[in-house]
Amino acid sequence: MANYLFYISQNYSFEILRPLQQAIWARGDQCAWFVEGNEVSLKIFDNNETQLANIEAVIDFAPLAVFVPGNVVPNFIPGLKVQVFHGLEYKKKGHFRIRDFFDLYCTQGEITTSKFQHLAQIHKNFHVVETGWSKLDPLFTTRAYSVASKLPVILYAPTFSPNLTSAIACFAEIKKLVATGKHYWLVKFHPKMNPEWIEMYHQIKADNYEVVTIDSCLPLHQRADILLSDTSSMVGEFLLLNKPVVTFKNTDPGNYLIDIDSPANLADSIATGLTKPAQLMQQIEEYQQKLHPYSDGRASQRILQAVDKLIEEPVELAKKRPINIFRSLALKRKLGYWKL
Repeated sequence: MANYLFYISQNYSFEILRPLQQAIWARGDQCAWFVEGNEVSLKIFDNNETQLANIEAVIDFAPLAVFVPGNVVPNFIPGLKVQVFHGLEYKKKGHFRIRDFFDLYCTQGEITTSKFQHLAQIHKNFHVVETGWSKLDPLFTTRAYSVASKLPVILYAPTFSPNLTSAIACFAEIKKLVATGKHYWLVKFHPKMNPEWIEMYHQIKADNYEVVTIDSCLPLHQRADILLSDTSSMVGEFLLLNKPVVTFKNTDPGNYLIDIDSPANLADSIATGLTKPAQLMQQIEEYQQKLHPYSDGRASQRILQAVDKLIEEPVELAKKRPINIFRSLALKRKLGYWKL
């Protein structure tokens, strides 16, 4: 029986790693979770999930592989370090930054695979395997969020980054569009969103409007007819369901998006998107194949297979991963672990 570890620091990690947990259990193996920092709500853990209390317990657990949706993981934890990513949004700054923590990058589609393979040739100290993203394994079978309305449903999901978010710029126009009563609005915020901005949206009161607080975004994707966003990772997820997306000042707007640079264009753009123009839908389908071509719900199995192959048939790398002494000391201090 093999042991696997989930190393997490944010609540969004549960939705990413639970499909992988199910795949591990189905193989007859076991997994455990370790929480770094204080951003994770321990109430989210299910009774059948194992949480390791400290770094000593993690090391005693001796994981074969460590799966990480975040950007860092201590090098003193045993096992293959596997980056599984926390979003599809490759356009954000830092997505392709190599931080010298990971042995294996499990990429999601051609767009990310090709770039990480190029970086692997330069650094020569990590592997890249395209697997798809574990979070999306249940995407196509998730039950839709229940809305007691026959109006077209708009999902508004802005990113939290102050430099990229549409939350402030579009607030007044969204409030105005809600008041028309033409659509039903679902608003979903990123866990890191500025609380003051969230409170601002809570002040909108209407029968055709709600701020949604459920953990999983997948039921919202299933229910909504159109997504309004900016440069959020939600954009890529939503497009995989063959639905249109309106974005506000996306950092790299392709022809598969209806991108606008003025809130005044929101109403017309939403109206256009809801008609699902044939050319737009064709461009969405072409983009899907590059971003995440898998709809079989088996990314988790492919991730485990990539780990198996690397362990059973290790490929020697030209260089060893350098150890960032300052980051390593910072993690030791944060986790209270000083053993050599």
